[in-house]
Order: sequence, then structure tokens, then C-alpha cells
Amino acid sequence: SRSRSGWSKPWCYLSDRSRHHLASEQLCSLPAPCYSSLPVFDSVPFSSTNYGKMNLLCAPPAACELMNQGILALVTSTGCASASALQSLTDAMHIPHLYIQRNSEGSPRTACRFNPSPGGQRYTLAARPPVRLNDVMLTLVDELRWQKFIVFYDIEYDIRGLQGFLDQTSRQGVDVALQRVDRNISKVFTNLFTTMRTEELNRYRDTLRRAILLLSPHGAHTFIQQAVETNLASKDSHWVFVNEEISDTEILELTHSALGRMTVIRQIFPLWKDSSTRCMRQNHRISSLLCDPQEGYLQNLEVSNLYLYDSVLMLANAFYRKLEDRKWHSMASLNCIRKSTKPWNGGWSMLETIQKGNITGLTGTMDFKDSGSNSHVQFEILGSSFSETFGKDIKRLATWDSVHGLNGSLKESRIENGMQGVTVKVVTLLEDPFVMVAENILGQPKRYKGFSIDVLDALAKILGFKYEIYQVADSKYGSQLPNGSWNGMIGDLINKRADLAVSAITITPERENVVDFSKRYLDYSVGILLRKPEEKINIFSLFAPFDLAVWACIAAAIPVVGVLIFLLNRLQALRSSSQNAPGQPSNGVGSGSLHSAIWIVYGAFVQQGGDGVVSSVALRIVMGSWWLFTLIVCSSYTANLAAYLTVSRMDHAIRSFQDLARQIDVDYGTVRDSAVYDYFRNKGTNPLEQDSTYAELWRTISKNNGMDYSVSSPSEGIRKIKANSFCSLFQVTAANKPK
Repeated sequence: SRSRSGWSKPWCYLSDRSRHHLASEQLCSLPAPCYSSLPVFDSVPFSSTNYGKMNLLCAPPAACELMNQGILALVTSTGCASASALQSLTDAMHIPHLYIQRNSEGSPRTACRFNPSPGGQRYTLAARPPVRLNDVMLTLVDELRWQKFIVFYDIEYDIRGLQGFLDQTSRQGVDVALQRVDRNISKVFTNLFTTMRTEELNRYRDTLRRAILLLSPHGAHTFIQQAVETNLASKDSHWVFVNEEISDTEILELTHSALGRMTVIRQIFPLWKDSSTRCMRQNHRISSLLCDPQEGYLQNLEVSNLYLYDSVLMLANAFYRKLEDRKWHSMASLNCIRKSTKPWNGGWSMLETIQKGNITGLTGTMDFKDSGSNSHVQFEILGSSFSETFGKDIKRLATWDSVHGLNGSLKESRIENGMQGVTVKVVTLLEDPFVMVAENILGQPKRYKGFSIDVLDALAKILGFKYEIYQVADSKYGSQLPNGSWNGMIGDLINKRADLAVSAITITPERENVVDFSKRYLDYSVGILLRKPEEKINIFSLFAPFDLAVWACIAAAIPVVGVLIFLLNRLQALRSSSQNAPGQPSNGVGSGSLHSAIWIVYGAFVQQGGDGVVSSVALRIVMGSWWLFTLIVCSSYTANLAAYLTVSRMDHAIRSFQDLARQIDVDYGTVRDSAVYDYFRNKGTNPLEQDSTYAELWRTISKNNGMDYSVSSPSEGIRKIKANSFCSLFQVTAANKPK
């Protein structure tokens, strides 16, 4: 049962069969004396709890039994599978078929897919309008400018109905995630905590900030409750519940259980407001029982039953016009089993009469165009604002219809309105290069500069507000104390001492539970900040590539080879002088002196060449071997020298968290009560953390409650690094700034 006309209406239930008879009884009041004597209407009861599973087998035999009795038209309210079977049957027998699609166990509808009719003559008319939820959701996503969100759907929902929505969002570059929700919703959240690590849960929690729920009202209520109880929902979460059928009571339950903002999309019927037109007795359209405010039937009818009622009235009008035009076709008894049975010859004429008519009923205007469906549909978009409490009011934000689209605005206007001329109190914490003290004029208030101050100035210019800025008293960003309160800038925001906090503050799940954050503009990571080692100047570093023994061997090789060449040169000179005629020059290497020979050897060693031409085979062998030796030595020296100079520049013993945890020479810590401090505490105390490095780091950082090695502010940490053998664990964005 669903209420659509207002809030806090009485709740009641009217069976489908009673609603069917209630509509058919209105025929007795029509001005046709013979009408009441005709067996025009009959009904087949069914269980509303199993219609989707049972009617697939039961609906066709029941329809055949009615056709055997003789009928002019068939009105059904079933699921898609049964409707497809009935469509084939009515097309074969030429019986007009008015079909009202039902939701599957309260889940949102998806479009039914019918088979093409033989001969192109389709006798099934969709009394309930086509599913337009995808169009409404696309409009909502565009209005809210969502770029990333997740869609939850239950096992009864046909995911194929989302294909068009997903295709359109993909073309727009929107990141959409899908997740199916089983019947046991608590088990879904239990599995999250057993299968995901802390970082994955934080990412999943961030995904839940923008969620569309394609669930039943009860399933959505349970889902949101579980998200809140498991601390996966935050105050800036935005839940969008999409279902054509949800009562006022269920909407209030959803709104009160949700943490954050709630938006509900449901179908409405605006003509209900005009009670004088709706309840005119001479109109012969609406039962007086439905207009009686004491009964309360009208306020609590299900949407499918509203269309069922109007479909019966639509047929009544068609029958009456047939009688008036004297084009009545007698009802034929049709046997579905016999192959020789011919279809009803008056079926197409009756179908055309139904398509040409229109009524104004409980669902508004109903008519059928050439498409064979009723296109009149309107949706209501209800919404609540973000709130710190669960007791929130909900109001209509906009409407949507198939002709005009969106009428209204869905944008959240918490800050856009009312900021002109307002003075905002801003708390900050000095952190280069985000917030720094500018050069101040004597006697004037302190002025600030930095990245965050530039953003604040831009916001003030756009929104037209002024601000007063002050530094937080305890020089802390903010962390939760054992008694549940908060210190630092977060504490000033919670205690209303400040309206806005501006600094290099890190977004964490704990802080998101108590304050709202803007979009991040720098990614968060943790790095190690330590003092750069002093450069050591050594005039003998030129000899570092080779060991002293190698240098000694090189020094000894030069005179030894020089003596060898000298001896060979002298022998060659004596041999040549004995063989050559007087006055003929001898072949040798430069002059025959010892120092000349050594000079040639040294020149070759330093790749400068020699002064003479070597013509002797023995000398060539010695000189060739020496040149090869010098080539190898010089190449090795060049490579070792380059490696030595490179290693000397990179000579840091600490390059990672693992190196930091293993060494004992350098003390380390971080800023107390900061996001980095909380990060290492969570990692170091987590029993499921597989890397023991964080536990070792946390033991040192938290020694004596963080008083031994950790510091109170980033500036103190930098001073300690410069003065002592100390390194600090900082955010990379803050650690990379020049000092």
C-alpha cells in the first residue's frame, strides 16, 4: 500500500479483486439499461506475493478459461514473464489485452520485452506508462554534477534495465560502479569487513558518499541502517532512492535513518488535488467509495492497482461507445486448445475503439496512441538537506514529466545563498607553503599568504563574504581525545568558535564524521624528511677509483716497459748499424736514450702518442701490448670514477620506512595529534597488518606518549632536524617545500 497525496495519511489495504469489482460496478450507473444484464466483467484471483513465479504457469490457462466463457477484452496485472505469455495468447485469439506491469517484490520496475506480434497486429496495450526512471536519474546526475557514484540494486531488479543509463553516463565520462545487494543485507556489510583491508574500506566509504539505491523501500531502509551502524556512512553522504512506489511513511523512515542527504524519486498523480473534478458523481468515472475521506482508500492504493482501476473504466467507456454506435460484436467462445479455433472477428474493431478513447481517472489522463502505451507519467523528487542529526524534514524539490522534463532545482544551496556581506571566522595553522605570515605593517592585524589563503580569497571574492582569520591556540590540526572531544582546528569548528578552517589539513575518515571537507586539491602521502649530509671535499679523491696496490703496479709498469723498449731499441740499432752502409740511418724509436723510451711509454699511457715510428717487430709487439693495457686501465678508471662520484652524492643510509625501522643511529618522529601520527597509530596497532615495519615505527614514535621523539608542530620538527641527527615523517607536500 502506498500513499501519494500527502503526509501522515491513514494506512489500509484494498485487495485487487475488490478493486476490480469496485470499478466494474460503476457500469451499472451508465445510461444503458441493457448494460447491467451483460456478463461483461469477471476476474481471476491470484496471490499478490507469488504473482511473478506462479502466474507464468497459471495465467495462460486462466485466460483460456475466460476466453472459453466469452470475453470482449482482458485486463491483467502481472510480471513481465506472464505478460509475454498472455500477449502471445491474445494476439493469436485477437482479444484486446490491457496490461498493467507489477513491481517484483517492491523493487523498481524495468521495461518488459515483448515478442513481435505475427502479422504486425498487436493486441496488447500497456496501461502503465513505460519505465522512465533512467531519464529521471540522468537528469538528477546532470543537475547534481556527479562524476562518480555507485548504484546498488537487489536480486529482483533486472540489471538490463540500466543499460541505457550506463551507456549515457559512459559517454559523459561519469564513473559508475554497480553492486548487487542480496536479501541478507547485514551479511553484505559483514563480508566487507572480513575481505577488505583498512585502506580498501576507506576507499569504499568514499564511494558510498554518492549512492543510488534501486531497492525496495524495506531493503533501502535496512541498507542505510547497516551503513550507518558500521560507520561507512558520513554526514556528507547523498542517498538517492529510486522507486515508483513508496509511501509517505516509508519516506519518513528512510529520511530519519539516513546520515547525510536523502533524495527520493517516486511517481505521482497531480490530478488527485482537484477533488471537485475527481469525485463528481455524474462523471461516472470514480467510485464514491474512493472519494469518501473516511475510508482513506484513495490515499493508500498501490500504483499498479490505480492503473488496474482506470483500465477497467477505460474498457467501460469503450463498451459504452460501441453500444451507442451500434457496432457491438457478440462475444465469441474461444477454445485455446483446439487448432481449428478461429480468432474473434471483432477484436481489431474493439481494440481501435479502446485506442481512440481517453478517460480521466485515478492516474490522471489515460489514452493510447499508435505506440500502444499510455505515455502520461509524472515523477516527484523529494529531498532533505544535509544535517548533523537524523531527524530531518523532507520537502518537494522538483517534478519531472515526459513532456516538460525537470521543473525545479536539485542543487544544494547551503552556501550559495546568504553569504553576501557575511563575516566568516576562519581558524588556521601555519604550514609553509600553504599558510604563512606575510610582511605586516606595524600596528596592523597579521596578514597571511600561501596556497590555502589564495583559495580563501578566491571564495570570498566569488561569494561576497568577508573573513577574520586567527591561529589555533594549541597549534594542532585536530584529533579525537579519549573523552570523545576534539582538539585543534577540528575542535574549534565543532565548538562553533570558527566557521571555517583553512590550512594543510588532511582528510581522514575520523574527521569526516564530524566536519565537512571541500574537494581535495593535493594528494596525500607520507615521506621522510632528514638533514642533507654535508659535502666532504677530498683532494685525493682522484685516486679513489683504484686501490693503492693497483696504482703501485701501474707506477712500476711504466719504467719496466720503458727499460724493455730501451733495450730492444739498442739491440735493433746495433743490428742495423752492422748491416747498413756508412751514413745510412737506422730504424728505431726516436732517439736511443733511456728517457726518450720512457717518455714514449708514458705518452702512450696517457693516450698522447709517441715521437717516433716503430718499425721493429719486437718493438711493435711490446708497444701494442702496452697500448692494450693502457686502454683497459683508462676505461676502468673512467668507469670507477663516475660510479664513485655518483655513489658519494647518493650516500644516504635511509631511503624507505624499512631502512628507518632497522637503523638505530638516527631518531625519528612526527607531529603529535596530526594525520600522519594517526596514520602510523592505526597501521602500527592493527593486528591484521602484515608488514611489521609500521609496528616498529609506531613503538618509537609513540614512546612516552609521543613526547620523546615526536614534536608539537612541523616548524619544531624542522628545527630539530637541522640541529640534531633526527628525521621526521611528514606529508610529502609539506616536506618538499624549500627550507
